[in-house]
Amino acid sequence: MKLSDAIAARRSVRGFLDDPVAPDMIRALLEKAARAPSGGNVQPWHIDVVTGPAMRRLKAQMRKTLAAGIVEEPAYAIYPPALSAPYRDRRFAVGEALYGHVGIPREDKGARRQWFARNFQFFGAPAAIFCTVDRQMGPPQWSDLGMFLQSFMLLAVEAGLATCPQECWAVYPETITRFLDIPANRMLFCGVAIGHEDPHAPANRLETGRAPLEEWAVFHDA
Repeated sequence: MKLSDAIAARRSVRGFLDDPVAPDMIRALLEKAARAPSGGNVQPWHIDVVTGPAMRRLKAQMRKTLAAGIVEEPAYAIYPPALSAPYRDRRFAVGEALYGHVGIPREDKGARRQWFARNFQFFGAPAAIFCTVDRQMGPPQWSDLGMFLQSFMLLAVEAGLATCPQECWAVYPETITRFLDIPANRMLFCGVAIGHEDPHAPANRLETGRAPLEEWAVFHDA
């Protein structure tokens, strides 16, 4: 597969088949992704892989957690509290498009909350990774995490797998820290659902657009 094809094919899949993914395949993808750029070769990523019975336990625990209405202090602000245009508008548009595909109108807040809760079941995916980072790290190292995760997701496309990066897990840092026995000096960044795409899931019909080059790139050539 050409790299340009993998980049074009990668999407945040929100409906997976329950076909298992071999841990050895995930191991191989992680080892390849570790060639991602890293300033000073710090390699700040820490990865926990969840599959099989562990995945079933985590999904069951999250069903109970959400049913009990338990909330936790988020690990970080996923979006700036006063997100301005055009970023706010892009976020709003993709949310409306997604709920349009699954047939939930804007005024049905309850149904939207229920659908969003599917995040914490990994949208049915049988496997996932969680990415954590040492608390001493700063923005440059967080950039490294992004490059590692992008590399992993592109390699997953090449291997015939689908993924969904999920920063939503940052709102349950205590639960995930306990479940994975993460050391106190590390904080949770995100999860990534991994599996085979369900071609019949309505949410997977969503195709997000991108702003035209002229909106965000300036060429200095004189």
